[in-house]
Amino acid sequence: MSVQERPASPPQALDAETHALVEELFQVVRAGETARIKGLLAMGLVPNLRDSKGDSLLMLASYHGHAEMADLLLKHGADPELANDRCQTPLAGAAFKGDIAMARLLLQHGADANGRIPGGKTPIMFAAMFDRADMIDLLLEHGADPSFPELGLSTTALAGEVPV
Repeated sequence: MSVQERPASPPQALDAETHALVEELFQVVRAGETARIKGLLAMGLVPNLRDSKGDSLLMLASYHGHAEMADLLLKHGADPELANDRCQTPLAGAAFKGDIAMARLLLQHGADANGRIPGGKTPIMFAAMFDRADMIDLLLEHGADPSFPELGLSTTALAGEVPV
C-alpha cells in the first residue's frame, strides 16, 4: 500500500451550521469518544473524512493516543496511509508521540513502515529525531529502511549519535 496524497478538489464552502457540526465531529475524535463515532459510522460517516489541515479522523485518533477509536476507524475502512497537509501519516504521528501500541495497531492494519509522501519524513525519521529506540526497533521489525539517501543521512546521524 502506498501513501496517498490529498486528492485535488476545489474547496467547497460549508454553511455555518454544517461547519460547526464537522468541527464538533473532529473534537469528538480528539476527545476519544469512541461510542459517538461508532454510532456515526453505523449511519454512514466516511472514515477518511479530513479537517481543514488534512488530518483524517484516524490521524487525530492516532496522534491523541485513542487506540480503541483508531481500531474502530480502521475496521470501518480508514486508510492508514492517508497523509495530512504536513505530509505526515498516522504511523508517523505515532512515532512522533512514541506510542508503541498505536504503531503496532497501525502496522497490523497495513500501515507502511516506510510510508511518506514527497516532502515528508518516514516514521523511522521521527523515531530517530526523538531518540525513541523502542519505536525504531518496532519499525525495523516491520521493514523500515534506516537510511535516508535523499538526505544523505542514516538513522543514527538523524538521532545525533554520529557526526554528519
